[in-house]
Amino acid sequence: MSFTRTRAAQLLSRKILRAEPLSGGDLSAVKRLFIADGETVIAKETVFADAEAAMLRALGRTGAPVPQILGVERDLLLLSDMPTGGKLSRSWVHLAEILDQVHGMLGESYGWVHDYAFGTVKIVNNRADAWPAFWAANRLRCHIPFVDRHVGERVAALADRLDDLLPARPAASLLHGDLWGGNILVANDHVTALIDPACYHGDREVDLAMLSLFDRPPAVFYEACGLAPGWEKRQAIYRLWPLLVHLRLFGDGYRQTVLETLNAAGV
Repeated sequence: MSFTRTRAAQLLSRKILRAEPLSGGDLSAVKRLFIADGETVIAKETVFADAEAAMLRALGRTGAPVPQILGVERDLLLLSDMPTGGKLSRSWVHLAEILDQVHGMLGESYGWVHDYAFGTVKIVNNRADAWPAFWAANRLRCHIPFVDRHVGERVAALADRLDDLLPARPAASLLHGDLWGGNILVANDHVTALIDPACYHGDREVDLAMLSLFDRPPAVFYEACGLAPGWEKRQAIYRLWPLLVHLRLFGDGYRQTVLETLNAAGV
């Protein structure tokens, strides 16, 4: 029996028959554990097990569907196995309703109680009272030492202009923080769970920008979200952050998209 299965069995006080790796775990090891009574459990190995559990609890307090936390121990997080098999393309309006609940949970400032990371890329969540200052320092300038000079200079130029491009104090909404289709579980045309969060408080438009990286939400989704005027112009600025993360994690295959997004942001 593997070390993970042994620890999980101890946490659950149940016999585990086998473990199968799940796809999509680019930044952490994720397995489905098969319990002796026929139940299944998701085991995630991550150094941020405690932090992720806290984020899931925060999302859950809004009424959003999240997996039940079955056990946490150092770098191991055990979660209930939520129903899947549906299509996000049939669930956009339900997702908008869930995001309305999540984004309605407001913080007193922008940021989070601790930093986080996507793989080797640190996510700095230092609190700030002004939103442009938070985004400039913690989502744009932090990448400049790790990208080539041309990209870095354009990122810096954008960061310098944020006071004119972003609202000074939008509602400090609770954000999922890594909202893409792979982190939205669906069954029977309904969202069954939001998973793998990277929560902090910020402009709700950030979650929508990340969602549009790999998915194409229809107009009915954005209409259901009830966004502030001018949101379309800000999407490129917010989309740039996850693209810079991808550039650092996965290489120059993302460079052209970063440059195109900088163009769209006006620098």
